[in-house]
Amino acid sequence: MDRQAGAASPRTNRRKSLLLGAVALAALGTAGVLQGMVAPPYGPAYAQQIAPAPAVTVPGQASFADLVDRVKPAVVSVQVKVAIDNVRNDSGMQQFGGQGDDGFGGPGMGGPGNPFEQFFRRFGGEGGPQGGRGAQPRRFGEAQGSGFFISQDGYVVTNNHVVEKGTDIHVKMDDGRSLTAKVIGTDPKTDLALLKVNEDGPFPYVPLAGVAPRVGDWVVAVGNPFGLGGTVTAGIVSARGRDIGAGPYDDFIQVDAPINKGNSGGPTFNLSGQVVGVNTAIASPSGGNVGIAFAIPSETVQSVVEQLKDKGTVSRGYIGVQIQPVTADIAASLGLDKPEGAIVARVEDTGPAAKAGLKAGDAIVAIDGKPVSDARALSREIAGHAPGSKLNLSVWRDGKTEKVALTLATMPGEKTAALDTDAAGGQGKLGLQLAPAASVGGAGKDGVVVMGVQPGSPAEERGLKTGDVIVEASGRKVERPADITKVIAEVKKEGRKAVLFRLKTEDGSRFVALPVA
Repeated sequence: MDRQAGAASPRTNRRKSLLLGAVALAALGTAGVLQGMVAPPYGPAYAQQIAPAPAVTVPGQASFADLVDRVKPAVVSVQVKVAIDNVRNDSGMQQFGGQGDDGFGGPGMGGPGNPFEQFFRRFGGEGGPQGGRGAQPRRFGEAQGSGFFISQDGYVVTNNHVVEKGTDIHVKMDDGRSLTAKVIGTDPKTDLALLKVNEDGPFPYVPLAGVAPRVGDWVVAVGNPFGLGGTVTAGIVSARGRDIGAGPYDDFIQVDAPINKGNSGGPTFNLSGQVVGVNTAIASPSGGNVGIAFAIPSETVQSVVEQLKDKGTVSRGYIGVQIQPVTADIAASLGLDKPEGAIVARVEDTGPAAKAGLKAGDAIVAIDGKPVSDARALSREIAGHAPGSKLNLSVWRDGKTEKVALTLATMPGEKTAALDTDAAGGQGKLGLQLAPAASVGGAGKDGVVVMGVQPGSPAEERGLKTGDVIVEASGRKVERPADITKVIAEVKKEGRKAVLFRLKTEDGSRFVALPVA
């Protein structure tokens, strides 16, 4: 009997039923195995039985958490009281390439009526109570930056531009404590400042790196962007030796870690927890991070901070020449193999270079056997040596190399830009920026010149002006800021509450008493 195509016999149907049952059992068995291993799409009953994994760092997994735990307590927020017309729009971070007068691109990202207004009012940007526009004279606001402890006795490094126009300075620690601090000294040419908190330690601190980072190394930045304290970001070193035109000794480290306004003065760490740089500037068309930030290298910080701690100012070597880069054309005309070094354009009559026989047209190609790459590198190298140091210059002259030995002098015009130049707590907040008269042209050879007077300070209240020369302090002749610091310490030790200055001004001589208590 012919069967219809596709028809199944009872035996065949029975075999299919057995097979389907086996497949169903297998599927249930598989589901039971998957349960508790993954989150299968089998409905809420399965999902509810899967507990979340604990938050732990897996061995071998990349993480900066241990590093951050070690270094973060040493990083602080620096809050500075300033005259409101002096509040920086960038809350402490220098900016290059910005547009608009609020530093954020356009007509005031944080200004009135802007959707970001409340954010900036809360976190210290333009338009908030710390820096509003249209301020009246003698009103005060607050500038913010970052900093870090470099010793357990309370010394803090930050940027000069964070504190340069400030009066009252507070340092807010990671544990919430707010401490008053004073300026020990500043160095505008490298944009560094050294502070000292007014309370006893010990404080958590971090070391400066002794070895420069390589391009491509990981770095971690900790700071106070937009007033948001204790913020951590990470990136790599993008370049070294950057010259951004910020000062005569530019030698910045470029990093791509997100750095924003308020990060100024904060540290950038290597993975060993050492400070490789102090965050100082950003390149941005908008005022926010675009991945290009600049930090002062730790070797520069070390040199400057040591001098600020010792005497409140930085003294740099000086040879008395005007120099310019050796271009390819100049190198060819001099017979040099490549455009390196710096050519002397002018020699000052009474400087060390003139005394040593250096001449215009000489090309300085090495210092103590170390090649000089360009004119800026020569300036940095000379300035990095203390006055009185002896150097041997390799000079290309008349088609051959000659050796010129000289002794460095002190760079004219070096000053202590400090509100309180005594590391031991002597001068008090007099509000003076001082320099030896002998280092300032036209000031004469005797006394100490007032280079600046802090608005609202005791010095301003008593009529001191820029250009006044302090010739005596409490009857003692003074020749440098350190002499004044010493006299004030003695006056305080004697229990007196004021120091008497004898001034030489454009109107003649007069006496002024300033409080030191």
